[in-house]
Amino acid sequence: MLLFILGVVIMLIGVAVSIALHEIGHLVPAKLFGVKVTQYMIGFGRTLFSVKKGETEYGIKAIPLGGYISMIGMFPPGKEGGGGRNATTGFMQAMVQDARTSSAETVMVGEEDRTFYRLAVWKRIIIMFGGPFMNLVIATVLFGVILVGFGAPQNSTTVGAVNQCVQPATSTSKTCEPNAPQGPAAAAGLKPGDTIVSIGGTTITSWAQSTAIIRESADRPLTVVLRRDGQERTVVLTPTTNTVAKTDSSGKVVKAADGSTQTLTVGFVGISPMPELVPQPITAVLPAVGAQTGAVVGVVVHLPQRMVDVWNAAFGSAPRDPNGPLSLVGVGRAAGELTALDGVPVIDKVYTMLGILASLNIALFVFNLIPLLPLDGGHIAGALWEGFRRTMAKLFKRRDPGPVDMAKLMPLTMAVVVVLGGMSLLLMYADIVKPVNLFG
Repeated sequence: MLLFILGVVIMLIGVAVSIALHEIGHLVPAKLFGVKVTQYMIGFGRTLFSVKKGETEYGIKAIPLGGYISMIGMFPPGKEGGGGRNATTGFMQAMVQDARTSSAETVMVGEEDRTFYRLAVWKRIIIMFGGPFMNLVIATVLFGVILVGFGAPQNSTTVGAVNQCVQPATSTSKTCEPNAPQGPAAAAGLKPGDTIVSIGGTTITSWAQSTAIIRESADRPLTVVLRRDGQERTVVLTPTTNTVAKTDSSGKVVKAADGSTQTLTVGFVGISPMPELVPQPITAVLPAVGAQTGAVVGVVVHLPQRMVDVWNAAFGSAPRDPNGPLSLVGVGRAAGELTALDGVPVIDKVYTMLGILASLNIALFVFNLIPLLPLDGGHIAGALWEGFRRTMAKLFKRRDPGPVDMAKLMPLTMAVVVVLGGMSLLLMYADIVKPVNLFG
């Protein structure tokens, strides 16, 4: 239990640092561009601790589910004398006016030029993109540590597991039936931890090479040289025949003209490799970040369906998708379970923990760029729209349309907040009653 708690605490610290750096990504360019920042807060709700330095209050709040900085003049003032209904004639209009009034109240006399909405479009984009960009930087650094410092998991030439029996390919049983024939590797005396030196006189340098030889040697005895406890020994094993689906070079199953799966008869001995970490060059970092970003984008694009799946799992018998979304509760629980695992080397736990944190930062990067308020992407989209309008007006020699009034989007913003809140609650509930099993 203590190890579980330790894992949760470590992950919470990692998340808190990620959030803090995300907000620094907003804070630094805002101050560089002269915007007055009144608050820099980690968390939401009641303030637990704060200190004021200069014009900015820095603090930590009770609910560690995010963070924010407060910049004066986020929204432009309303147009005086404009037509339309008064802001007090309806709930939506009142919401817009409240947002605009709250923004204006933070602006003191003489500070009008330090408001966010008065900044050039490109400056506002830099400020709002700074947070997600910081998460991307964190993820890139962590992937660099993982891939260059630890390595990428690859199959070694060492045997990781030996099947004690041969079962039909359609069987889902993890135990041997009483009448199941003994596995060729088990019959020949292979054990986990044996390193394959050569097969049939061919020196083995990769697991794929040994697999290729075995697959081509069905029902033909093979002389295998092993290294066990520092000493070499020779055994003879005969691969049995096994029917498998035919695949192309990309691993996709090949279909026949009638739509049926094409099969191959190959040799099978019943062994699997022991993975090992192989350090990668620095050039492997950015492709790994790109691949993870693409995977997260795929999750976000299909988020409605993913949430339906989470609902079915939480309130039904459907299983949780290990590649689906998690709440902070799920991430913390996974970290705790990882730390509490028996028989797993500490180095492997650190490797996996860093991987979880790196993936989380990629998720923060992608999610915050969704073009909806109150997310950073919503502010970026508003700035881009304003820039487009002003460019078109200048091109066609029309009057400057002025800043985009993002306060008018407050009703939509509240709707997004409600939806995001509901999704968060659903994920937290699912992570409690039916957590994702990431470690077996």
